[in-house]
Amino acid sequence: MKTVDKILHTIKREGVVTAKQLADDLNITTMGARQHLQSLEEEGVLAFHDVKAKVGRPTRHWSLTQVGHDKFADRHSELTIQVIEAVEQLFGADGLAKVTAEREAKTLHTYRQAMQSCDSIDSKLRRLVELRESEGYMAEYEATEDGYMLYENHCPICKAAKTCRNLCESELTIFQTLLGEECLVTRTEHIIDGHRRCAYHIIVRD
Repeated sequence: MKTVDKILHTIKREGVVTAKQLADDLNITTMGARQHLQSLEEEGVLAFHDVKAKVGRPTRHWSLTQVGHDKFADRHSELTIQVIEAVEQLFGADGLAKVTAEREAKTLHTYRQAMQSCDSIDSKLRRLVELRESEGYMAEYEATEDGYMLYENHCPICKAAKTCRNLCESELTIFQTLLGEECLVTRTEHIIDGHRRCAYHIIVRD
């Protein structure tokens, strides 16, 4: 992967970065990182804002513009939207709901098969992240005081989900079903509502 692509992927995952952070993460010089960032800013891919420091110059923080976000794949978006609209036109809302339910059932079956050997919430989440990562969701998770946070820094079906929000509700249902009654899964950030990522708070019940 080219350095520019690594920079874009890093910013997509992190949301906001500095040149120093990029230099450390990618093992390049800070000057080299700044040059790449400035070139991407000139292309309209990145924007920056300065944060005052207690001592010295303000620190420049870089993030993706909408042009930058659009560089990441949205799988077969136009075709998918056309199919969704055709199904709804031909079979109505009930027909679209049946299609969504079938997709949910197949995804749930695939994930369950892949997670058969997982015997703890942590191992289930680790495997789920691997599955979602392979599908282009740029997924990761971390432990919290009361459970976990699951993050998806990219949505490869975003445009389709904006047309059919049942797709998003379906994914929330899948996560809840996979993790079982001992967990409560709540979506706290949502890309199609304007957040930079989707985030799920997973509370482990006592």
